[in-house]
Amino acid sequence: MNPRNRLNFSGGPGALPECVLQQLQQAIIEVPGVGLSILGISHRSDWFAAVVAELEANIRSLLGLPTGYHVLFLQGGATQQFSMIPMTLLRGRRAPAEYLHTGYWSGKSVAEAQREGPVRVLWSGEQGGFRELPTVADLDFSADAPYLHYVSNETVEGLQFHRLLGRDDVPRVCDMSSDFLSQPCAAERFSLIYAHAQKNVGPAGVTIVLLRDELLKDVPPNLPGYMDYRNHALAHSNFNTPPVFAIYAVLLVTRWLLDDIGGLEGMAAINQRKAALLYAQIDASDGFYRGRAKPVDRSEMNCAFNLDSAELETRFLAAATQAGFSGLAGHRAVGGIRASLYNALTLPAVEQLVGFMADFQHRESRHRTENSGLSSSVSPSS
Repeated sequence: MNPRNRLNFSGGPGALPECVLQQLQQAIIEVPGVGLSILGISHRSDWFAAVVAELEANIRSLLGLPTGYHVLFLQGGATQQFSMIPMTLLRGRRAPAEYLHTGYWSGKSVAEAQREGPVRVLWSGEQGGFRELPTVADLDFSADAPYLHYVSNETVEGLQFHRLLGRDDVPRVCDMSSDFLSQPCAAERFSLIYAHAQKNVGPAGVTIVLLRDELLKDVPPNLPGYMDYRNHALAHSNFNTPPVFAIYAVLLVTRWLLDDIGGLEGMAAINQRKAALLYAQIDASDGFYRGRAKPVDRSEMNCAFNLDSAELETRFLAAATQAGFSGLAGHRAVGGIRASLYNALTLPAVEQLVGFMADFQHRESRHRTENSGLSSSVSPSS
């Protein structure tokens, strides 16, 4: 494979659709109909206001989002939302917010929430190494909680909830950073959804927040200006200089989803095929590749797995890099291998990876057999 055409299996930033990259390439020189580079267009221009309006409409259309929600395009990534959410919903409350600790990123959110008020960790998978998610029987939700917070897809450990959690009478807050717009979602049953863009929907720099209007009725006084959702809602995501380039890129991705993919149903079908293909290769390897997550909780976005030893994993990663596969090293928190299958990563790319994995296993197995035969043929010296 030409090194200039490497396949991006990174946990983020993820790949962007080829057609979007071509449009962005043109826009960096000159946005069609504007005569300016996208990097030099004012965030106060009518053109950018139209971009924000269309992007909001596209997201509403893709998710079937009803009225009564704000759609915001903010900065600071999911990490900033870890703080903004409890500042808005937990500060000054006596009843604890409920959090699920299902992996690396949900652990980060718990720590930030505890700065603002009482937190009840309803379930933690830490003792088991974050290899599975809680069952229905494991969870006892409180009707008094200010909100429930969970991460729909744990990027590091390769875990994904395939069901809705919580009570309808308690606000659901969900970090969907690594599976947002990858499949249909009952968005109307959440009070707040947030997702940074650099997995499925765009480059780093913009974070999408879907916020039910009623959550803004009892916002604590004296929040810092930038940390107050009301300011962003009133300014239509233009409270301060927004990331114009990143927001425009997300607009192009939503057009791609609507016009080329067939919406989220079409995207989900593609993503399911990609994940099924990769997990089938792991499951058929007779333990050469070992999936990290419990099968029922496997992520369709991030496939985390291991080989027999760290030394073998190092050889795998070196061979994969040479073959043109980028970003397969697992997160520093868990190591191993991770293949991220975000929206823009194509099915042929996954087919190439699966072929490489089969070839690598065959070579290693043959090598072991040859070495074993060599050892048994050598007589011990007298």
